[in-house]
Amino acid sequence: MDMMTAVKVSEKIRTKALGCEEYMTYVVDRIDRLNPTLNAIVAMLDGDDLIALARKADTDLARGDYQGWLHGMPHAVKDLSNVAGFVTSFGSPIFADTVAQADDVFVSRIRSEGAIFIGKTNVPEFGLGSQSYNPVYGATGNAFDASLTAGGSSGGAAVALATGMLPVADGSDMMGSLRNPAAYNNVVGFRPSLGRVPKDKQELFFDQLPIEGPMGRTVEDVICLFETMAGADAGSPLSQQPAPASLSQYKKADLSDVRIGWLGSYDGHLAFDPGVISLCEKALEQTAAAGGRVEAIRIPFDYDSLWKTWLTLRHWFVANSRRGLYANENHRRQLKSELIWEIEQGANVTAADVYDAGVNRSNWFRVLNEAFVKYDILALPSAQAFPFSLDQHWPTSVGGRPMDTYHRWMEVTIGATLSGCPVISLPAGFDDSTASDGGKDGNAKRAMGIQFIAPIGKDRELLEFALAYQDSNNWFDAYPADDIF
Repeated sequence: MDMMTAVKVSEKIRTKALGCEEYMTYVVDRIDRLNPTLNAIVAMLDGDDLIALARKADTDLARGDYQGWLHGMPHAVKDLSNVAGFVTSFGSPIFADTVAQADDVFVSRIRSEGAIFIGKTNVPEFGLGSQSYNPVYGATGNAFDASLTAGGSSGGAAVALATGMLPVADGSDMMGSLRNPAAYNNVVGFRPSLGRVPKDKQELFFDQLPIEGPMGRTVEDVICLFETMAGADAGSPLSQQPAPASLSQYKKADLSDVRIGWLGSYDGHLAFDPGVISLCEKALEQTAAAGGRVEAIRIPFDYDSLWKTWLTLRHWFVANSRRGLYANENHRRQLKSELIWEIEQGANVTAADVYDAGVNRSNWFRVLNEAFVKYDILALPSAQAFPFSLDQHWPTSVGGRPMDTYHRWMEVTIGATLSGCPVISLPAGFDDSTASDGGKDGNAKRAMGIQFIAPIGKDRELLEFALAYQDSNNWFDAYPADDIF
């Protein structure tokens, strides 16, 4: 069986051209062969039990009980979200045995479309850092070279997608956690506008930096999962309910109507590995050749102040959501150093600091809105560094510039996050050079992505642009074949 898109699998199942049992058997076999090396899917149910559930889905379909576009298809939820009956470990030994009692809202929507939950996808501990390793399940290797990082925090999801272990995947994004792993594994990661996917967290009003969203091998797959996950919920006060749309209602954008502002390195503020900028510019050249209007632009802003704003808000949110763990001496000994640092820094954040950060965040939003008067979409790389060794927790230097925190090398993602605007990471291609930090046989294929930002609320327009971009960059053929493992 060829590795098909989720949309094609769904249609074949609906029309009974492909049985749920047949597809689940295929997926379980791929997981059995590939996952021991890659470690993308964790807390997985027994394969025979999953095949039995798929067989029941076939029986349901035969009697006319079609549940939705994910009918009988396997799904694994990121291990920061709750699936009833499954462990939600957060990659922490403190929660390694904690079984969720109920689905998160977006998970219940995926379930209602007929998905069969098979396990969870791997993450960094508490989702901190763009390297998916933790003391509970270990590290996730890159889809193209298992000795390199998958990125994070949706690293397991991205690798499972790229290797055909899942048809689609959910993820979440605070500091590029949908975008960085998508870039590193040649898949699509979409962070929707603020409020499009309802939040299920303890604090519902202030904690708006992290957002759940879809990942897929194609834009069409991402659209379908997005429409499943999105929509207002009575328990999520800031959630939004635009009219739901089917895939058929999405129309590929005419690139000649799209004005793209290329931000690059923020006029040298951001450091990049050699080759990242040129690879993204090559992808934009392909877009321009297909009709897109691309212009290098500069947005005047104090980017040092934007980073300070980011640190203040992240410290504040992380510290207050995890302070109970820190207060418990036994738990504190089990926390990763990055989380301890966030909590200790957050203890010094004042109400005035948070207010000032909110004002600067608002000023950034206003500046972007001014840019959107002239440009429909803003673009910049999805990451500053290529995939690095799985043994390296985080890059201490990028482009010869020292990185002063565990996440400074992902600064390129904070602009979109702080704006609340929708942003999508699309594949840009592969580095021509070999991996400097090793890699299998010294010939690692290192993928990179490019992120595109649209005005807040323009999720559909951004996805329609992505459909057009996809035509100019055929990344599907680059997915790993079985024999590379």
